[in-house]
Amino acid sequence: MKKVVLVTGASSGIGKKVAEYLSEQGLIVYGTGRNPIITDSMTYELIPLDITDSNLINKAVNYVIEMEGQLDVLINNAGKGITGPIEELSMEEIKANFDTNFFGLINITQAVLPIMRKRQSGLIINISSIAGYLGLPYRGVYSASKSAVSILTEALSTEVKQFGINIVDVAPGDFITNIANGRFHAPVLDNSVYKNDYSKVLKQMNDEVDTGLETIIIAKAIYSIINKKNPKLHYKIGKPMQKFSIVLKRILPDRIYEKLIMNHYKL
Repeated sequence: MKKVVLVTGASSGIGKKVAEYLSEQGLIVYGTGRNPIITDSMTYELIPLDITDSNLINKAVNYVIEMEGQLDVLINNAGKGITGPIEELSMEEIKANFDTNFFGLINITQAVLPIMRKRQSGLIINISSIAGYLGLPYRGVYSASKSAVSILTEALSTEVKQFGINIVDVAPGDFITNIANGRFHAPVLDNSVYKNDYSKVLKQMNDEVDTGLETIIIAKAIYSIINKKNPKLHYKIGKPMQKFSIVLKRILPDRIYEKLIMNHYKL
């Protein structure tokens, strides 16, 4: 039987490429998007869904079950970017970011787990970020939300392994997507003490996305994970230096590593 896959945030970026590639490999794929634009060329079905809405989540999951009778893989990809000095970010925007990146992920996971438990099998892939391993300047809230996803993945894995369900954390580095256009940017305020540094780091962030890896790389990696009998708990997918930065953090004294980060961003 073909595996049935549900990919959140599949209307653009990494999610779109993952949904396209998996469907091209013969999997039955359903994607979700908050405001999906459906075209005749799509190789997967796109379902309107805001993962912060529990009612819509239940409708989407039930629809997949009604159509296919099963759900084998959930890829929690939907997410939002956010940048800005922590001192100046509004609590409203901070909560909105966690509502999508963290609480929304839990919402849909809770809806899917009973289905997988009943079948005593399943795979949930949570898309976090290499940024979740690092305290990056002016990306503190985003890094925190993705770090929370990684830790949640570890805890959930220990709870559901007894039911034959695998939980995996995939942490991408910089990939060429439209995330820079979709993320919330706190305004650069003329009277802000962070104006010069924030402006400089914001430009560097956007430049790094523009020179990132092609999304097909992560799509192929996820397809490989789906086909593994015993996938690892954590996968880091990005440029060698981005992955090496996590290793450096483990072995260097905290303040020396902090200095390296500040030098990288010329702070």
